[in-house]
Amino acid sequence: MAEPLIAFAGAVSCAPRSAAPGLTLTGVSASHPQQPVQLAFSAAAPAGLPATLEEVVVEALPGGGYRVASGARSWSLGPGAVHLHRDVGAAFYRALPPRAAPWRRRLLWGVALRFAGNRAGLALLRALRG
Repeated sequence: MAEPLIAFAGAVSCAPRSAAPGLTLTGVSASHPQQPVQLAFSAAAPAGLPATLEEVVVEALPGGGYRVASGARSWSLGPGAVHLHRDVGAAFYRALPPRAAPWRRRLLWGVALRFAGNRAGLALLRALRG
């Protein structure tokens, strides 16, 4: 019985490696549509695999191989390693509070903006600049 690895939503880019055998599928996860996902295989890319697929489901086969299915078509990959990369950067940076600017920088920009707010201050800033 095949075990599902991942289901992609929408368009999936299929990029076979030229230097060594392998295949990389790039798209978004069906379970997390806002999360970019890359699935890299060490097995050689199957012949006839198009550059772009829609609604892809990848399954691990009992013999160690993999099946890539899109609609009514499917392709088999030989046994090999598989690496799943989920880009969690957006969720990570949402969870962190923004860092406050150092007080010296805030003071410098506060003074510079106040000088820039009137003619005498602008003339002073121009004189200091050049």
